[in-house]
Amino acid sequence: MRALMIREDVPPSELRRLAKTEDDPRVARRLLAIAAALEGMSREAAARIAGMDRQTLRDWVIRYNRGGAAGLSDHWGDGRPCRLTEGQQATLKAIVLQGPDPEVDGVSTWRLVDLCRIVRERFGVTYGETGMGRLMHDLDLSWQTPRPRHAETDRAAQEAFKKRASPQPSRRLRPTTPKPSASRSGSRTRPA
Repeated sequence: MRALMIREDVPPSELRRLAKTEDDPRVARRLLAIAAALEGMSREAAARIAGMDRQTLRDWVIRYNRGGAAGLSDHWGDGRPCRLTEGQQATLKAIVLQGPDPEVDGVSTWRLVDLCRIVRERFGVTYGETGMGRLMHDLDLSWQTPRPRHAETDRAAQEAFKKRASPQPSRRLRPTTPKPSASRSGSRTRPA
């Protein structure tokens, strides 16, 4: 099996200089590993100093050969775009913020499965519960709901009670004086 060649148009000293100025530490480690391999270090040793194995270094050498130092950066995509348009997302957020009508919707609070059903019926888009949870997170909505309040709660009485309640008196520590011992107080002791 023949060794994979590394392009030599950029000297190892330049790769080390690029590694020093690189903002991404992963790219800097890749540059240093390739520079070490170009200077004659074994691929295994070069990979070890960069915290990777030989196969990973080989994969980065292939990307370096194709794209140079720019080919060593991670290319994270933006992910799959949302299946709902911005208008549909705004409508869904308004539905969630308004809350369900127990008589019409049959529930007192929205669950993810309910929102999946609503999105499927209104917009014709199918979501699973996990995907709907991510969408709710992206819309800055939380799954947490405030604690329910009884319909007959008297807020004024609660506030008046809070104002009347005084804080606990602080218990100051007083210096204690030693109690007189039994032998000084004149009490008799039993003979042993």
